[in-house]
Amino acid sequence: MDASDTPESLDGLCPDGMALDEWRLRLELAACYRLFDHLGWTELIYNHITLRVPGGDPANPHFLINPFGLHYSEVTASNLVKIDRAGNKIDASPWPVNPAGFTIHSTVHGARDDAHCVMHTHTTAGMAIACKRDGLRYDNFYSALLYGLVGYHDFEGVTTNPGEAPRLVASLARNEMLILRNHGLLALGAGVPEAFDRLWTLQRACEVQLAADSMHGDNVTIPNAVLERNAEAAHRMNMGPRRGRMPFEGIRRRAAIRFADLV
Repeated sequence: MDASDTPESLDGLCPDGMALDEWRLRLELAACYRLFDHLGWTELIYNHITLRVPGGDPANPHFLINPFGLHYSEVTASNLVKIDRAGNKIDASPWPVNPAGFTIHSTVHGARDDAHCVMHTHTTAGMAIACKRDGLRYDNFYSALLYGLVGYHDFEGVTTNPGEAPRLVASLARNEMLILRNHGLLALGAGVPEAFDRLWTLQRACEVQLAADSMHGDNVTIPNAVLERNAEAAHRMNMGPRRGRMPFEGIRRRAAIRFADLV
């Protein structure tokens, strides 16, 4: 792929009246939707990746969300819909928004200052582990990286009840990821690459556990002392403002997702 294919290279196509920062974030988020499609993490037209953008006031920030009715493969920077915390449209988009689907996202965005990006999936491996009483075990390479970073939230049905929000916030606490029991996976981050890095690692941990459990014999356990040291080392490796940037860009190039095609 062309190394000059960056969101900044398309500044000249920014719509009138839109801040460049928002335009660049739109391009990155649209690329992430296409990447989810490439990885097979889509669920027809459902689920969301949401991203906070400049605008609004601190009490009612603005977010980008996929147009309800479009497949992830159809999302572009221009057709992403800007909404407020209540799910109301800010711009004149012709596309509707699924307010019920935004309930989880708005709760997480509102509870955590570092939750600029929130991703939620219904992958087979993620849902399978979410259905198990003991959830994710810390006995494979990827799950060991997540030791102490994953919370759980009990299933209360389709997430449309605002009264569930306080319980969801309590389940999230200071975790970077949530396993929504009987439901799916959720990850948050300060930006798209960081949230993607966390979700990819959680997804891989679930896939490995699912494969290991299909085989005969017991799994090898990892001592807690090793898990704690490993988690500390992983945290040091992943610190910094560019967390997740290189793997995100690498897989975007591998999938041949060009920002120039996402306008």
